[in-house]
Amino acid sequence: MNLIHDPWIPALCPKGKRELYSLQDLFAQAHELLDISAKPHERIALMRLLLCITQAALDGPMDEAEWEGCSTEIQPRARDYLGKWKEAFELFGDGPRFLQLDNLQSQKEPDEGVPASKLDLTLATGNNSTLFDNVAGCGRALLPASIAINLVTFQCFSPGGRIGVARWNGKDTPGKGSSNHAPCTPSSMVHGFVCGEDLLTTIHRNLVTRATAADVYGAKGWGRPVWEFPCHSESDRDSEFNATRTYLGRLVPLSRAIRLEEDGRTLLLANGLDYPIYPAFREASATIVTRKAELALLPASTSRSLWRQLAAISVQRRASQESACGPLALEHAPQTRDTKLWVGALVTDKAKIEDVVESTYALPAGMFSELGRAAYERGVGYAEERESALIQGIKAYASALKMAASACDRARQQFWTRAEQNLSKLFDLSKSPDLVGDLPTSAWGAGLQKSVLAVYEQFCPRQSPRQIEAYALGLRKVAERPRTHHQHPDLSL
Repeated sequence: MNLIHDPWIPALCPKGKRELYSLQDLFAQAHELLDISAKPHERIALMRLLLCITQAALDGPMDEAEWEGCSTEIQPRARDYLGKWKEAFELFGDGPRFLQLDNLQSQKEPDEGVPASKLDLTLATGNNSTLFDNVAGCGRALLPASIAINLVTFQCFSPGGRIGVARWNGKDTPGKGSSNHAPCTPSSMVHGFVCGEDLLTTIHRNLVTRATAADVYGAKGWGRPVWEFPCHSESDRDSEFNATRTYLGRLVPLSRAIRLEEDGRTLLLANGLDYPIYPAFREASATIVTRKAELALLPASTSRSLWRQLAAISVQRRASQESACGPLALEHAPQTRDTKLWVGALVTDKAKIEDVVESTYALPAGMFSELGRAAYERGVGYAEERESALIQGIKAYASALKMAASACDRARQQFWTRAEQNLSKLFDLSKSPDLVGDLPTSAWGAGLQKSVLAVYEQFCPRQSPRQIEAYALGLRKVAERPRTHHQHPDLSL
């Protein structure tokens, strides 16, 4: 199977139907295709592959001015580039293989492979989580198209931990049976991509200029894709540096040593190259925030919706300083209209996969100003205050009845679900920061209080005299207006 000519990438055609496309056809029809159609972590890995091919084909763009006019060059240059490197995109065979190491052999006799389903992080294979799948031990054979997308994703997201040791060019694979996280996994980092009206526009809006890469990664930080500069051994310092410490080299990584068996059932799997993580290297799609006076990756969480962190994600990078900011592609975001942003992550707890999360938001232009972000952040903070008041009310109700406040977690979930339904009113704060002068009376604040009262009513019944008395006690906590929002807050930063 050749990934340039054979279909394997899921995308939405103009009529909204999900179909598989080869790399060649995907680029040829990118101006008509609506979007990639894949799981969140697969989408991130596929976007990195498409950006890597595009930027290698363009060898740029050099700067913002060249970025402005390069969209018409993407398709013809990608077509020519893929034609030149088609042999590097073979999934099987005796020659070079895509994202697989040559001369990789098992240490075991006879050879004993790992199930190919191990590549799919959502399937229960070995010690993979059963969160998304409860079928195991069946020796499942994956179709070549599934193997291809899982291979790209696994190299980007494989969590660290114990792993087998194989022989690579006669030497043991690195790590002595231990592996670190693949580049996209550390800290459950949130990834963000700007969305366009079609796939071609999406690719264009997420290109990083060579000027930005030089500022962020240094003079040697642009690099080459790993198929252009293959790594033949761990001691090959130049190719190892290119693969692990440059922008293009890391987009499609070799974090695991893999050799596929052509039956689609098994593979050789061992540790691959070691990828430095932030602050040694930042991923272009990640968000950097300030935590305890230090810069750190913004993590995703199953208990905190992504919209609550948009004030941090929407910060545009300033070329003159190294500071907290969102994805590098936001440098291209217009200042006069909404910017559609996709954010997602693979949430892990050390080596254990917990969940995948994703959302798409239309960010108002106000989110790209300090004043607008500050207003948005105040709105999120007020929602957190209202959540706290709700929980205090439920606890007061439970205490009056001498019962455990066991409903608090479910009440939190209900509250944040209701709050998210009014997200447009929160975005209005970034458009009109003066609205935070009295948040409780704003549309956002009034909606939050309505949600608080609805959830409180749901979890604190009042059918008996004792319940009515307890309800009244808790309601005082719920209805209390925060003093800190009586006056217009100072939004200066």
